[in-house]
Amino acid sequence: MAERVLVRELTNDEGRKLLSIVMRGSGSVVRWRRAQIVLCSAQRMEVPAIAKIAFTSEDRVRAVIHNFNVDGFESLTPKYAGGRPPTFTLPQRREIKKIALARPTDHDLPFSTWSLSKLTEFLVAEGVVDDISHEGLRLLLREEGVSFQVIKTFKQSNDPDFEAKKNRVLELYDIADGKAPPGPGDPTVVICMDEFGPLNLQPRPGKQWAPVAAGRGDTEAPRRRRMRATYTRPNGVRHLMAGYDLSTDRLFAALPSLAPLM
Repeated sequence: MAERVLVRELTNDEGRKLLSIVMRGSGSVVRWRRAQIVLCSAQRMEVPAIAKIAFTSEDRVRAVIHNFNVDGFESLTPKYAGGRPPTFTLPQRREIKKIALARPTDHDLPFSTWSLSKLTEFLVAEGVVDDISHEGLRLLLREEGVSFQVIKTFKQSNDPDFEAKKNRVLELYDIADGKAPPGPGDPTVVICMDEFGPLNLQPRPGKQWAPVAAGRGDTEAPRRRRMRATYTRPNGVRHLMAGYDLSTDRLFAALPSLAPLM
C-alpha cells in the first residue's frame, strides 16, 4: 500500500502566510494553486480530493507537496527566466476567447459565470497556458473584443446537440473571415438566414412642455395632450429583404411591391 502523502507540520506563521496567498488570489495563478494544494494537505485532505478541487492530477499534487516539504515557500514561486512578459500564440488566444465566451456548465463546472480567478485557474489546469495573471487575462480578453457585461436574462436551448452546432457555426464564421483554413467539404461563403417582424407600433412615454399642475386638475381639459397610437395598417405592409456582407461591410436590400391590405 502506498504511503499517504501529507505536508509537514506547519507553524502558525506558515499557516497564516498560506491562507493569505489563497485568500488574496492575485499575482501568479501557479503560486496560488500550489499554495491551495499545500493548505488543503495541511488540513489532512486526501490527494484525490485535493486533485479534484485544484483541477489537476494526483501526481501533480504529490509533487507540489514533496517540493514544499523540501524547499518551503520557495517551491511555490514558479521559476521563470527574466525578460518580457510571455506572449501567447494565435491558437492560444482563440482558445482563451472560446472558453471565456462559453458557459462554465459546458465544462461540467458547478458555477454559472466566469470570474477572472476561476477562468485563469481553469486555463492553467487545462494546459491552455502555463501561467497567466488576472490582469494579463483581462488585457488579453479586451484585445480580443471580450468584456464582462451585465445580462438580464437569456433563453437556453434544450437541443442536446446545441453545443456542437454552435461550435460548427463559429468555425464557419472563422472560415468565412479568413481566420481558419477550410477543411474538406467546408464552404468558403456562409449565409445566415433570419426573420424579424412584422414590427408593431408600440406606445412610448415621452416628454413635452405643459402647464404646471394646480389642485386636482380638470379631467375635461387635461394639461397634457396625448398622441394616440394606432395598430391598424390602412395601407398594407411591406417586407424588406436584406443581406449583410461581413467581409465587405455592405448591406444589400430589396423592397418588394406592396403586399395586399390586411
